[in-house]
Amino acid sequence: MSWLLYLLIGAFAGVLAGLFGVGGGAIIVPILIFIFTLQGFAAESLVHLAVGTSFATIVITSCSSIVAHHKLGNVNWSIFKSMLPGLALGVIACSVVAAGIEGGHLQLAIASFLMLVSIQMFFGLQSSTGIALPHPAVLAAGGGVIGGASAFFGIGGGSLTVPFLSLCRQPMKKAVATSAACGLPIALFGAATYAVQGYSLDTLPAASTGYIYWPAFVGIALASMPCARLGARLASRLPESTLKKSFALLLFLIAAQMFFNR
Repeated sequence: MSWLLYLLIGAFAGVLAGLFGVGGGAIIVPILIFIFTLQGFAAESLVHLAVGTSFATIVITSCSSIVAHHKLGNVNWSIFKSMLPGLALGVIACSVVAAGIEGGHLQLAIASFLMLVSIQMFFGLQSSTGIALPHPAVLAAGGGVIGGASAFFGIGGGSLTVPFLSLCRQPMKKAVATSAACGLPIALFGAATYAVQGYSLDTLPAASTGYIYWPAFVGIALASMPCARLGARLASRLPESTLKKSFALLLFLIAAQMFFNR
C-alpha cells in the first residue's frame, strides 16, 4: 500500500511540476507525514524526514520538467543565473535552521502571502504594467528569500517564484518554465543539507540517509518523471488566462493546507 501511495504522489507531483513550475512539495510533504506516521516512524524526526525526502524527489521532477520546458524554449536562463546564488545560500542556511526549530510562524506568514497572491492573480488585480525586471543583485536577493522559505517546507519554491516572475513582467509560460529551473538548486542543496543534518541520528528508519527515506524517493521519482513531461506540454498549450487562474487556485489550496496544518 505504501508503494502504491508513493507512485500516486509521484504522478500528481510530476504533473504539477511540469504544468505550474512547482516541485510538488506542498503535496508531497503532508502526505509523506501521514504515511510515515502509519509506518510508525519516530515522531521527533518524522516531519524532517518528510521534508528531506520531498527535496530529493523534487530533484527528479525538476530535471524532467526543465528538459521539457527547455525544448519548448520557455526557460529564461539569464534570470535563473541571477537568482542561483541567492537560491543556494537561502536554502542551505534555512535548512540548517529548520532542522532545529519549529517553523509555525514562518508557515503562517507564507500561507498569508500565498492566499493574497492567489486572490490577486485569479481576479487579475495586478498592475497592468507590473515592474521592470530587477537588477541581478535584486533577483539574487529574491532568490535568497524564496530558497529560505522553501527550506522550511520541502517545496521547490514555485509557489513563490512564479508570482515573483509574473510581477516582473514575465509571461506566465516563461515564469512557469524558469521557476522549474530554479527549483532544481533549491532541491539539490536542500536534500544535501537535510541528509547531512540527520546523518548521525539513530531514530531514523532503515534505508534512509539522514532525513532522506529512499523507498519513498524511488516510488515518487519513478512516477514523477513521465508525468512532469506531460505537465510541461499541457502548460505550453493552455491559454495564458487559463494557466494563470489555474495556478491561482493551486496557490489558494496550498495556502489553505498550510493554514490548517500548522
